[in-house]
Amino acid sequence: MDIDVITLFPELFRSPLAVSIVGRAQGKGLVAVRAHDLRQWADDARGTVDDTPFGGGGGMVLMPEPLKRGVEAVKGDHGDGKVILLAPDGERLTQQIANELSLEKHLILICGHYRGVDERFRARYVDREVSIGDYVLTGGELPALVLVDALVRLIPGVLGNFESAMEDSFQEGMLDCPWYTRPQVFEGEAVPQVLVSGNHAQIRKWRRQQALERTRTRRPDMV
Repeated sequence: MDIDVITLFPELFRSPLAVSIVGRAQGKGLVAVRAHDLRQWADDARGTVDDTPFGGGGGMVLMPEPLKRGVEAVKGDHGDGKVILLAPDGERLTQQIANELSLEKHLILICGHYRGVDERFRARYVDREVSIGDYVLTGGELPALVLVDALVRLIPGVLGNFESAMEDSFQEGMLDCPWYTRPQVFEGEAVPQVLVSGNHAQIRKWRRQQALERTRTRRPDMV
């Protein structure tokens, strides 16, 4: 998978993309994530990519021309790509959306900023708009990193045990069950007996019951 990120702050991506699962995935050649500075596609030497909104109001708006040139440039290098705008008014990111986007060969992530992005660019060049929650951040860089992490771990070969990704919370429309590891007794509390029984059918049944109960308690909206 190829992921190109168009941003005002490419330096924000260097360290997070170089470590942990995403860093290892890039080292294996399973994914390539590149952060591009939007200002390189500006019209002037100052790198101006935003202006005041028509009709007045506070804040600045990202101009459509630099964004268009940026999308065309990265598409030209790597063929077609699905353009995703990270914005607070996009559809809320879910595991289903992550599953769908992880199947794409090339994604172009646009990091929104300031007051927003010119609506004409959004209407003509953006394929999908995604939000990571009902709150506003200073820009789309952190949401882009969240989306990249959610996608990359779903690519076969990235995780040592791909089954673990398929059993995560939300994959079956509910939260995950509780998990335990050594020691078998911690501060006087033992691991549930069923987990050390060796009865795999009962373990699966227990885990599903626990997952359902946790979902009912913590996220009743999902039931």
